[in-house]
Parts: sequence; C-alpha cells; structure tokens
Amino acid sequence: MVKDNKIFGNEIPAGIIRKASKTQKKYIRKYGDDSKKTYHLAAVDNPVLTPAMGVKVLTLSDSPLETLPPKPLVIGNIRMGFGHYRISMAMASAARKMGYTPLWLDLNSFPETLCTKIISSQNELYSKASRISQKSKLFNRMVWEPLNYEGFRQITYNYGDQKNAELMVPLFNDLPKDVPYIATHVWPSQAAIHAGLTNVVNAIPDNWPMALHLSEGALHTVQTPSSFWGYRTLRGFNKEKVLNPMGEKDLVYIGHYVDDEMVSNIESDCAKRVDRIKNGKPVRFLLSIGGAGAQGDYFAGLIRTLVPLVKENKATLYLNIGDYFSTWDMFKSKIPELEKLAVLHFDNWDETKKIAEEALVDSSCEKNVSRGIHVFCHKDIFAAVYTTNLLIRACDVLMTKPSELAFYPVPKLMIQHVGGHEKWGAIRAAEIGDGTPECPNLEYACSVIRQMVAHPDLLESMNSAIVSAKKAGIYNGAYHAVELASGMTGLDGKGSAYAYAGR
Repeated sequence: MVKDNKIFGNEIPAGIIRKASKTQKKYIRKYGDDSKKTYHLAAVDNPVLTPAMGVKVLTLSDSPLETLPPKPLVIGNIRMGFGHYRISMAMASAARKMGYTPLWLDLNSFPETLCTKIISSQNELYSKASRISQKSKLFNRMVWEPLNYEGFRQITYNYGDQKNAELMVPLFNDLPKDVPYIATHVWPSQAAIHAGLTNVVNAIPDNWPMALHLSEGALHTVQTPSSFWGYRTLRGFNKEKVLNPMGEKDLVYIGHYVDDEMVSNIESDCAKRVDRIKNGKPVRFLLSIGGAGAQGDYFAGLIRTLVPLVKENKATLYLNIGDYFSTWDMFKSKIPELEKLAVLHFDNWDETKKIAEEALVDSSCEKNVSRGIHVFCHKDIFAAVYTTNLLIRACDVLMTKPSELAFYPVPKLMIQHVGGHEKWGAIRAAEIGDGTPECPNLEYACSVIRQMVAHPDLLESMNSAIVSAKKAGIYNGAYHAVELASGMTGLDGKGSAYAYAGR
C-alpha cells in the first residue's frame, strides 16, 4: 500500500500522483462507482480444477460466505494471457498436496463489478498490442519493447496501478483478514493489501525486475537469484537516481512456481523421455498457444518444419490452441495439408485427459497418441490452460516463448519473445540447462527442431539438467509460497527459502 505518497520510502512526484487520481476518477465515470456496494462470495466446484487439485472457485452470491472450507488458502489472480492462470494452478496444486483447500479468486471474472471492468479493459489493450507487435516491427521497436522492458520498470508506473487497485476492494468483503492469500498477479495483491488482508504473498512472475510488480505490504516472492537482487535494490526502477531498497522482510527467493504433480514425477518423466530417445522413438513436440493470440505466422513456420518429420515418423506434434477455435482455421489456411494429418480433440475434456494419460504411460509408440499430429482446443478456459500442463509430462520438447512456461521442468525450445521482459526467462532456462537460449528468428528455431530430432543427445542433457535442478530445489517455489502464506515458516534472514525444512 502506498504510504504518504511513497513506495518503499521513495517519493512519488506530484505530477504522477495527480495523473493517477485522474485515471482513477476516469474509470469511475466510465464504469460507475461500486465502492459502497457489498459483494458476497460462494465457493463452488469446477469440473476441471476441483478433480485435478481440489480447487473451489469463488463466485458472486446473494448470501455471505459465512463458512470457509477446511484449511482455506485463497489464490488471487486474473486472466491476462494464460501465464497468471498457470502460476495459480501451480500454487493450487502445491496447496492441495500440503493439505489446504485452494480457493480461486479471479478478479477478472465478475463482469458486473468495477474491478473486472477495469481489468478487462486493460487486458484487451495488452492483447491487442501484443498482436500488433508481431505484425509491425516499427510498433514493436518503438512502443512495445520499450514499454515492456523499461516503461513498466519505473517506480512511477506502480503508483497508478496502486490507485486503480483501490477500486477492487469491494470483492474482498467476505474474506477473513487473516486468511492465507497468494496473488499471482500484482493487482490481486495490491487489492488484498488495500482490503486489509494480513497474510498476502505476492508471487512475482518472469525474470526481469519491474516496479509494475511491487505491492508494498505483501511478502514478495521471486523465482530466481537475479530477480531477488533486482527487486531488493530496486535496480533501474528510476532512470535518474538510485532508490531506497526494499526491506529484508519484504522479499524472498523461493524457486520456480511449478505444479506438485510435475515436481514429484520429474525423475520418472525424464527417465521415460531418455528411454524414448535411446530407442529411436519419434520426438514428441508440444506447441502451446498463449492467451494473447500473438505469433501466428511464427507458429505456422514451426509446424511446417515438423510436418515432414511427422510423416517420416521421426516426430509427433501435440498442438494446444487454448480456447481460440479460430486459430485452427488460421493454421489450416497457412498449412493446407495439416487438416488431413491432424486428429482433433475439441471440447472433450475427458478425452483430453485420457490421451494425456495414455501418452504418459506409452513408451512403445504403438498407440495413436504417440504418433502424428494431435490438436487440442477447449472453450472452458481452465481446460484450455491445463491441457498444456497434462501434456508437458508426456512430451519430449515444449516449444514456447520465454514466458511463465520457461520455468517448467521440461526440455524447452525457446522461441522469440513477445515483450522484452520475457527474454530473461530464456536466459534462466539456458543457464539451468533445461531449455535452449532464445531463438532469434524463425529460421534458427526451425534448425533447432531438426537438430533435436537428428541429435537426441541434446535432449538427454536437458533431462539430466532437470533432475539435477530438482535436487537443488529449483522447482520448489510453489510449495514455499504456500508455506509463507500459511505461516508454516518464516524468512531465514538471507532472502532464501532453501533453508526451510520439509523441501
């Protein structure tokens, strides 16, 4: 929470304060003021998340939420692309493993509220700009890259978000002030602090420190040592001067945010990958399309490279197009032969789960799920996101931009980033050894695909690195976030979670 117009003791200029106040008033004029309205919540089952990880989704209700499920842990999030949902699923998975009931609070899922109207408008702008950046090199170079890399990094940017988050408080009416709470986007963290919640963990994504993610009053967690140093010192958050740093109890480095079912099965999943490699089985590539819908031409180029390898039974492609059915029409128009080669798995969650299970246990490649091209799409947003999680364990290579998936324990081919902040995710993966450096262009990415098929020792080394990284605790961030939010442990005084017992 902003105190005395300061953020971590750093004075915010008067002009920024006036601008933030004007923006806040603009939203109220445009969408209406619901600050005096009392919203109530209900915890309901979800057909995807409840069976998978025991999640109860919080929805609006006419009656107060008087009784919470046993050992509740609220996960505050928003849908903005798929990355923040993915982190939320990792937290929910870890929470369930540790005996908690995850409560899913998506601030972008209450369309009648001012909160959701603000977030939706911002999400629409972000997605549109992401798509434009992939079509216009000038826009990308002059606007999108600088904004994502340096604009969001400035501490003055954070002040405006803090003011907007004040308008999101009414949704927190039914939540106990001391409920364990993990935010996987800064707005749910800021809103929770404004609402008076006292056990807030602000789980910061990516590997490039930006003031955008600051939520003073919460405990900030980061996934990498370099992020820890950047945030602790607020390095580069003001272009003109060195800022006052964060306090030692404001920030902790805990490791990558990864689902329990992935972390607990790393050794067996990597062993199956190595077995397929040594026995000359088709290399299973997974291509996951994100929620912003950018990079269509780039993805089509990757698929074109894989098509002849699939025909020769040297590769298999799992293609998850999320909840965008129009993406399939786009791919068909760009790659006419794709329609004849692909098997479609659309809007059938039970079938998708069965395919993922069969692919996971099948090392003989005699089953259809281990050959050809399989395309997945689900209208349900939770199924759309979680399909990738299921297929990650059964694939040999995940092809992804260096966003949140860059931190997952699977061999990764890192394609070109969208927004300059993402490229540091590829640097992290390459240094750990579980991913390639970022491919600078499509031509290079396609050459890497061919090399992975022709020289499978490249993938063997990645699997070895993943097993080593697990032993070092690198993938344990979600467990530690739950520990911190629930008060199971405290800071060790060094900004590291690796000294904590139990992991």
